Amino acid sequence: MLKLSKKVDYGLMAISHIAFCEDEKKIVNTKRIAEEYSIPVELLAKILQKMAKGGLITSLNGPKGGYVLARAPRDITVGQVVNAIEGPIELAHCYRGDETDCQQLKKCSVRKPIRRIQDSIARLLDSITIEEITRLP
Repeated sequence: MLKLSKKVDYGLMAISHIAFCEDEKKIVNTKRIAEEYSIPVELLAKILQKMAKGGLITSLNGPKGGYVLARAPRDITVGQVVNAIEGPIELAHCYRGDETDCQQLKKCSVRKPIRRIQDSIARLLDSITIEEITRLP
């Protein structure tokens, strides 16, 4: 079954919260986000580190430190969050680059259609911005 991992779910909640707080000129720390969304602090810290390493958020040190967005919310996509936390989307392991370990490769009739599905999912995720998911209903 195709679904977003809990880490991605938590990461999207966190980056959306950071974007929302940034509108109010607030810096948000890990503990506050974890408490707000009932996310284990240690897990959230690792997710935020991955997003910072991916250039999506910036860590500010000091007693009033925390996280802010590295770019405007309209310039960060759901696809970028997924990629920063989990890596590239892979519906099948044969798309990792090393196709030699697939014994069915020469006879495989589903490879190209599955690749089209994978590419469509990636394009869709890259078309949705953090600004869009942060808007309140």
